[in-house]
Amino acid sequence: MTLDDLFATIEARKGADPDSSWTAKLLAKGPEKCAEKFGEEAVEAIIEAVKNDKDALTSEAADVLYHLLVMLAARDVDLSDVMAELARRQGTSGIAEKAART
Repeated sequence: MTLDDLFATIEARKGADPDSSWTAKLLAKGPEKCAEKFGEEAVEAIIEAVKNDKDALTSEAADVLYHLLVMLAARDVDLSDVMAELARRQGTSGIAEKAART
């Protein structure tokens, strides 16, 4: 499954019954709850990275990616727009790119 496939599945769950889908349940709670859940998962991934637990970090990283996509969908930000922004930044020094934003 690619991130595009996962994002399409998440988008399809927007109108689903919250009792039938975890994704639909998250989306029904609103963008703020989706953002909170993303933050929780990011912290869990950080903890596993610090503990140097590769298997747990792999699992938490998958959770982070999923919840990031849910958060994007909750705010109607398309994954293709995020990918286009990454493509725009490709070949630019991270230091130079960050300086251009400030």
